[in-house]
Amino acid sequence: MMEAFKSMTEHSQNMFNQENVLIPFHASSLPDGPWLVFAPHADDETFGMGGSLLKAREEGIETHLVILTDGSQGGKGNLVDLAEIRANEVRRASELLGCKSIQCWSEPDRFLGVTEEIVERASQVIQDLLPSAVFFPGPLEIHPDHRAAALLVWETLKNCRHSGRVPEPISYEIGVQNPVNMLIDITTQIAEKEEVMQVYASQNKENNYPELVVALDKGRTFSLPNEVKFAEGFFRYQIKDLDLSIDEMTHLVIDLYQRQD
Repeated sequence: MMEAFKSMTEHSQNMFNQENVLIPFHASSLPDGPWLVFAPHADDETFGMGGSLLKAREEGIETHLVILTDGSQGGKGNLVDLAEIRANEVRRASELLGCKSIQCWSEPDRFLGVTEEIVERASQVIQDLLPSAVFFPGPLEIHPDHRAAALLVWETLKNCRHSGRVPEPISYEIGVQNPVNMLIDITTQIAEKEEVMQVYASQNKENNYPELVVALDKGRTFSLPNEVKFAEGFFRYQIKDLDLSIDEMTHLVIDLYQRQD
């Protein structure tokens, strides 16, 4: 029995990938621009990748922002007033982040859907702006609009293949850790990111979001050198990954945790 257990243990040890397959051990340089960021709600762009956007501003990378929903369910009170407040907040935040353009589409909050109409609209934005990289929420986010946004952008990028020019797909984290294969060092940007997060007063009174985001950014340095104090996590896909559905691609990534690549 002991021999069988030893054999099973050795087999188990051989079947699992090492940590470097699952997470980077060094920070990456920024992807080429221009960037187009799709955010489900006003604040997701800042909470999720505000440090990287600030870094892009410093490096002269052109960035553009699309806010998909009206954010009207993100607090108490009059829904119309809250939607307007959040739109004003994101316009101010986008200025601080250095975004060249911003669009607010006002899809219904918590009911973001993936329709032919919105996929065509997103495809048109990509054709107009010609970004080198398109950012969207990770597929394992908790909020339904975050996951819907991931599916929406994935389907949009698949649709863009008909035009012959497809930007690089990159997902970013917002409220929880997703699988990542790229970490951006935002140590020198964290103080300014905190300042931009304070713009979202309507949301910060609902929860201590800036504190939670900073904690997530701190936790993302677990595999990085000691001098990296804060980082943001991303998953950088290959264009050929768009041959798969986002569900299939996500399962392939998760499978890396359970088997040898």
